Amino acid sequence: MLMGITKASLATDSWLSAASFQETTRVLTDAAINCRSDKLNGLKENVIIGKLIPAGTGINRYRNIQVQPTEEARAAAYTIPSYEDQYYSPDFGQATGAAVPLDDYGYSDYR
Repeated sequence: MLMGITKASLATDSWLSAASFQETTRVLTDAAINCRSDKLNGLKENVIIGKLIPAGTGINRYRNIQVQPTEEARAAAYTIPSYEDQYYSPDFGQATGAAVPLDDYGYSDYR
């Protein structure tokens, strides 16, 4: 059976999802009069109320998993590099602190 997009979106069990698409007042009024509750099983209704969606890491079985690094990963993450392994220019830290005369630079390319 084929339905148009409007009818298909309103045919859901979730009144919150249906109200977000079209005929909002009618859907909300009907839900209130009939004391309907929404189980919040779908993606759209969970997004509307700001909850985690029931997919990916939002699935209950993945919500409380604690991942610990292996000893190899922990050792690699907390290694401090040796300063002897780094190359520094022999002039590094030897500046006099004197100002650089700007008259020595040509500004013809920058104007």
